[in-house]
Amino acid sequence: MKELLTQVHQDLVDEVRSVMAERIIPRRDDIEESETIPDDIYRHMARAGWYGVAIPQHYGGRGAGHLARLLMIEEAAHASGAIGGALQSAILGTAMLQFYGSEGQKQHWLPRFARGDDVCSICVTEPGSGSHVMGMKTTARREGHEYVLDGVKCWIANSHIASVHGVIARTGEGSRGLSAFLVEGDRHGVRPGRANNNTGLRGFNIGEVIFENCRIPATNRLGEEGMGLEIAHRAITCYGKPNLTAVALGVHQAVLDETVDYAGRRNIYGGPLTELESARLKIGDIYTHLATARQAAYWAVYLLDKRGHADEEIILAKLIGTEAAFNSAKAAMDLFAARGTSRDAKVERYLRDLLMVFPPAGTSDVHRKRLAEVAMGEYTPSVSPRAEAPVQLGVA
Repeated sequence: MKELLTQVHQDLVDEVRSVMAERIIPRRDDIEESETIPDDIYRHMARAGWYGVAIPQHYGGRGAGHLARLLMIEEAAHASGAIGGALQSAILGTAMLQFYGSEGQKQHWLPRFARGDDVCSICVTEPGSGSHVMGMKTTARREGHEYVLDGVKCWIANSHIASVHGVIARTGEGSRGLSAFLVEGDRHGVRPGRANNNTGLRGFNIGEVIFENCRIPATNRLGEEGMGLEIAHRAITCYGKPNLTAVALGVHQAVLDETVDYAGRRNIYGGPLTELESARLKIGDIYTHLATARQAAYWAVYLLDKRGHADEEIILAKLIGTEAAFNSAKAAMDLFAARGTSRDAKVERYLRDLLMVFPPAGTSDVHRKRLAEVAMGEYTPSVSPRAEAPVQLGVA
């Protein structure tokens, strides 16, 4: 799949790899133990323009496209799953605005997101609905030139860090009863709730965002009233799924690297573990899983860049990428045996990190359901007439 990459892509990967080696890898154990990503790391990613890698240049971003976005997140997650998670979520927050914001909204907010002056979350999931978007209870009641929001969102990435929230709330009944809004985090009536105690990706902030009689101007609505389901669908499909696939790829590569290194150093039965056929078969399986997942992911976002939509390929890549990565981590644990259960061995961290990429943007069963709909001709694409145009590949 390297034939898909331009010099711009390679330069971006080299840039991220250099920063990870200098700033992240020496501190990743501290991040894991403290379960906190230091503020200076967020600031550096912002100043580097990474949050705006897929934001068009005329709004202050790099305009490098979706494949560049995936490659950047993958490289960050290879060094630290938590950093990869934090980076992908900051990028995800721009999706609703890029696809459905008015020109005035884009001119105001996108440069701020690209510079990292503001970080935007996406607030969809709720305690009682999960992946069932239509089951959400958060409401946005129209009162004159304002909307009043009430409800609780949970499992929100950057819940306590974001200064702006992209919120899907109920404005009516049925599938046309959801609408999308931008809500500034310093408005009266919005606050972070409980932060999650993550199994993996420790340090990556996930938690609740609570809205209590929160008033926002009607001009903060994204798109038309009733477009919320479409807006959520497109943002999650085109940004959420590829971003999480990228995190899985980065951790997957780390699993392979750690396993090959360990198997070469571990002496058993008079020689290194790599001399055992059973060990070689497992390493071969891990490589196969990773190569297959990477091809599916790169092709999906390449098509997204080229034609502006690639729902089937993106859904397939997320399913393959997350399942394959977890299977590889389990195979690695078999090779490490009891040593793998020690927190001194990174492989147990990788296994925990990968547990965190299954639920967001749709569980594996949700993706299987969508692919069944594709197979039976029942799937409704996320493509919208208001979707952003395909990018010119390799433009910095």
